[in-house]
Amino acid sequence: MRVVEPARDAPPGIILAGGQSRRMGDGDKFLRSLRGQPILRWVIDAVRPQTSALVLNANGDLTRLTSFGLPIMADDPPGQLGPLAGIATGLRWAAARDDYLAVFAADTPFPPDDLVHRLATALQAEDAQIAVPVSLGRQHGVFGLWRTSLRNELERAVIEDGCRKVGHFLAAHRVALVPFEAEPFDPFFNINRREDLLHAEDLAAHFQSS
Repeated sequence: MRVVEPARDAPPGIILAGGQSRRMGDGDKFLRSLRGQPILRWVIDAVRPQTSALVLNANGDLTRLTSFGLPIMADDPPGQLGPLAGIATGLRWAAARDDYLAVFAADTPFPPDDLVHRLATALQAEDAQIAVPVSLGRQHGVFGLWRTSLRNELERAVIEDGCRKVGHFLAAHRVALVPFEAEPFDPFFNINRREDLLHAEDLAAHFQSS
């Protein structure tokens, strides 16, 4: 797959790879092979052109991810506190660079190539604090565009209030919901189980032939 350089006029982004992959058995599901490439490589190649800088958020032995050539940031606060901890880490990093942070999931190999653009358009049009995609009637909170001005509030929610679910935090804020078509497939299809990986193999064949 072709690796594309980041876009200078785009926001910085973070890929959330801090989950524990319980439903896939041992090991990181985003390191499983998909048509000869790790799932994470598919994600990186899809979202890197949509960002000005890109980092990975992961936990555990970070050296296992150095071959992807991106900076790696562990959760801060630490302790496997869920995706909000990863987003909080990213907001703190991004605040010195931009007013926004794009957020992506590491187990979703086929995100739209206009994702960040459409999220940014909706966020500005609705004067929202966060924009998240929607497909098949479902919000995908581990993707989104966040204002970095939320960083202190999010840290307090995670550390002091024990907030763990992205949806709970979103419910208390102005959120732009951005619909995406799910035909011929849902671009936010994520790989949780072995049967999902088999389905992804079929979808990946479409990308490699196009």
